Amino acid sequence: MAARATLRDFLHEEPECVLVEVTGADGSTPRDTDAWMLVSTRRTFGTIGGGQLEYMAIDHARLALQQGQPADPMTIPLGPEIGQCCGGRVRLAFTALTPGLADRLVDRDNVETAARPNAYIFGAGHVGDALATALSLAPVHTVLVDTREAELAACRAAGIETCLTAVPEAIVRDAPPGSAFVILTHDHALDFLIAAEALRRDDAAYVGMIGSKTKRATFKNWLSREIGRPELLPRLVCPIGGSVVKDKRPAVIATLAAAEILTAVLAPRAPAEVPAGRDKTASVSPTG
Repeated sequence: MAARATLRDFLHEEPECVLVEVTGADGSTPRDTDAWMLVSTRRTFGTIGGGQLEYMAIDHARLALQQGQPADPMTIPLGPEIGQCCGGRVRLAFTALTPGLADRLVDRDNVETAARPNAYIFGAGHVGDALATALSLAPVHTVLVDTREAELAACRAAGIETCLTAVPEAIVRDAPPGSAFVILTHDHALDFLIAAEALRRDDAAYVGMIGSKTKRATFKNWLSREIGRPELLPRLVCPIGGSVVKDKRPAVIATLAAAEILTAVLAPRAPAEVPAGRDKTASVSPTG
């Protein structure tokens, strides 16, 4: 599976481009003022919301590149005149990329990447692989953990970290606050051990275990007998993925579970900082 292009890749391959930033978003708009994208004569990186709004911004940026001239700001009403029905109004700023601006974008991307919440998937079987693939598209740092080297080597998800360990419960103890833990190993006893370790952490954003109502009841008894902490059970999501969709295919379970995990780890988080190219009130000048 080919890896997706990173910001560094794009900047290396497309050094002549324009930074497009949402500087104002009034009413109903596709994205807020944290949205930005890069536009070269051939490609784009990121998005300001798609649709006709984005097409217009791309055309405006490319015209400026072709003419070698700065691009004027744009104010675009999202109404029938452009084929969108959001009803809001978006203001866009356009800044030609400079080496300094590129460095600031990379720095900002590094900071945001480092601040992403962590999701640990224990078990690289069919569901674990599918869940890693689903989360690989999301703004989370995903770690796929297994005791079996061959299973990790067969993982198809791009851009995630893998961890081979004989003691997976130690990974739980060392994880940052606010992490999500999803347990779906090949061994129920190992599932219980990892789940109990995760439930002991009051700062876990999500603890989920694949299984059924019967497995949940068995785990409850195990918690009481082996750990003496039955009060931890209500914090466990088991089965993962909810109970509305009765479909046991790995891709379906993984997709439903990914929605649960993202809701848990992203809902309490503050909005992203403004892009590196500008402050809260004005677009950046080419000299920074």
